Amino acid sequence: MVYVIRKEHFNAAHRLYNPNWSEAKNEEVFGPCANKNWHGHNFELIVTVKGNPDPETGFVFDLKELGKLIKKEIIDKVDHKNLNMDVDFMTGKLASCENLVMEFWKILAPKIQESSSSAQLHKIHLVETNKNSVEYYGEI
Repeated sequence: MVYVIRKEHFNAAHRLYNPNWSEAKNEEVFGPCANKNWHGHNFELIVTVKGNPDPETGFVFDLKELGKLIKKEIIDKVDHKNLNMDVDFMTGKLASCENLVMEFWKILAPKIQESSSSAQLHKIHLVETNKNSVEYYGEI
């Protein structure tokens, strides 16, 4: 099994806020991330696809094509956007990185399988800050 990795970047704003809680409770739980005026990050999105290399190309998945797929399906929808207000697949969800990476998986996994008979999405790693990141393997 070979794992290929593509890194992409996007910038986005969000607010961690549970509308069922008071402002005080939101501030207690989410701290500055509950700021009414939002806050932003320079995200790094790292997508890992696994499979066996194609005997004709030597590729598990053409990384140039993977980059185009990620750009079309994810980056174009989230870059320079407010994740709480502008991104349709985040409607009604708390805009945490955990929820965001799970939504990315729902979008990318079937697109990768459509594009390749042997490759599949293995992992999505989303870096929010130098200290905070999340990984998701499609497990529920």
